[in-house]
Amino acid sequence: MNREFIEAINELEKEKHISKEVLIEAIESALVSAYKKNYGTSQNVRVDIDRVDGDIAVLMKKDIVEEVYDDMIEMSLEEAQEIDPRYEIGDAIEFQVTPRDFGRIAAQTAKQVVVQRIREAERGMIFDDFITKQGEIVTGVVQRKSGETLFVNMGKAEGILSVNEQVPGERFEVNERLKVFIMDVKKTTKGPQVFLSRSHPGLVKRLFELEVPEIQDGTVEIKGIAREAGSRTKIAVYSEDMDVDPVGACVGTRGSRVQSIVDELNGEKIDIISWSENPEALIANVLSPAKVENVYANEEDKTATVVVPDYQLSLAIGKEGQNVRLAAKVSGWKIDIKSHTQYFGSEEGEEVFEVEE
Repeated sequence: MNREFIEAINELEKEKHISKEVLIEAIESALVSAYKKNYGTSQNVRVDIDRVDGDIAVLMKKDIVEEVYDDMIEMSLEEAQEIDPRYEIGDAIEFQVTPRDFGRIAAQTAKQVVVQRIREAERGMIFDDFITKQGEIVTGVVQRKSGETLFVNMGKAEGILSVNEQVPGERFEVNERLKVFIMDVKKTTKGPQVFLSRSHPGLVKRLFELEVPEIQDGTVEIKGIAREAGSRTKIAVYSEDMDVDPVGACVGTRGSRVQSIVDELNGEKIDIISWSENPEALIANVLSPAKVENVYANEEDKTATVVVPDYQLSLAIGKEGQNVRLAAKVSGWKIDIKSHTQYFGSEEGEEVFEVEE
């Protein structure tokens, strides 16, 4: 190695942001292992690379002793004083033992270390890039399939869309573009792994943020969201600005804003609800599209009994309890729902639906 090698290391530091000192230390450590592999010992050997001209020296260290038992690690006082008369028993002496053909070994080893460190640095930069995008939406292309798992090309990295994070009924083919939610990013020995989702509620939330300028600028706030992917989402929105209708802002002119989100979600139904700090009003709102007669809320344990007209009971509950289940999740309240007859009339045959948040 020579001055050109050091200049190349300096360029790497600038371009790849790999510390020159860390890289040279890694090469020195690798060269000690290479010396051991080729020459049989490394326990008392170190390698020094000149930081200016790139010269390499293999240095062996021996302890100065009165009587030598192992000449690989020990040297007699007489022999040491031939090198320098100032040596004494107990000192350590270090001298160069660089083999004649070590330059070739050093060049091969240095190349391997540099390539490995560049790969590690690039993986680190990709990880740093995607960890900042956690919780965001990105557009990718289906690169390949493994069973039902999709691998999505996002440019610098490949993301994993497992079957559990896919929406029932959605099908994507290789080379098809799709929007995905970055759920998690982890470091592995093979580089960063990016875990994606199409079913996460965060996907719907981010789609609204992208589509509705009033959410982007903070005029409208998303207070709660509950989703059963592929079927229905309830999203509660609020604005402190009395002149802004938060629901209308999210719906858009003639429903244009919400329709683009519905289209992205392949027809998933979306209920946009006005959030209220008043529990009775909030619970009545989140049970939409059902009409509510009365709400009896217990703020201490966040439970509420809701009375609806008899003919609205099935609508309030929803198919397989979906409407009231999502209402409980988006509001954070436990909801006990009854028809007018069940609550005010005879308790005989009473049917009660309790939903945990």
